[in-house]
Amino acid sequence: MNRTIKILLAEDEPVLGQIVKESLETRNFEVLICEDGEAAYRTYAAEQPELLVLDVMMPKKDGFTLAKEIRQENKHIPIIFLTAKSQTKDVVEGFEHGGNDYLKKPFSMEELIVRIHALLNRNTIKQSNDHIAIGKYSFNYTKQQLALEGEQEQQLLTHREAELLYHLAQKRNDVTDRSQILKKIWGDDDFFNARSMDVFITKLRKKLSKDQNVQIVNIRGYGYKLIC
Repeated sequence: MNRTIKILLAEDEPVLGQIVKESLETRNFEVLICEDGEAAYRTYAAEQPELLVLDVMMPKKDGFTLAKEIRQENKHIPIIFLTAKSQTKDVVEGFEHGGNDYLKKPFSMEELIVRIHALLNRNTIKQSNDHIAIGKYSFNYTKQQLALEGEQEQQLLTHREAELLYHLAQKRNDVTDRSQILKKIWGDDDFFNARSMDVFITKLRKKLSKDQNVQIVNIRGYGYKLIC
């Protein structure tokens, strides 16, 4: 990258935090490091970094809570969680709190850097797609809202739900390759991430269920198709 990208790293293990900080700084990143969630929130508010790398288990405020609070203010900043937890429910919880990626400890620095670049590139998507028609629904990608024609109340989507629906909507009435969408959104198309995506597909089907002409169908062995 030609310019320095500012990253907030919240990690309560000092040795690991320093290793990550020094490694990222050799790649032209500016790294702001904090050892607890409250300090990380204050630093975020004061410095306005472009990407967050958050440990899940931190003193004073955990990474999930921190991400949820930041998401209320900033819908688009990329967030990567670092954690020793690896159960599907933990990963899903992380995404529901606004995470974009989830890296299990121990991890390689090269993998972290690849994921950081992928999220930064993805975050350059133009925010002009404020109203995407999906049958009788109007999908506001920027605000992560789904509105049904004739109803005033809008459904608020999680960050991961909005991102997945956005990619499905870009290929509406056509098949979206399962492997491709996993790599774009989750960063990897392994079985573990595929299970996580299935959970989010189920959630989106429920939120789109009031229009019978809108369906997300599973094309066995290939991917999904948003029909509308």
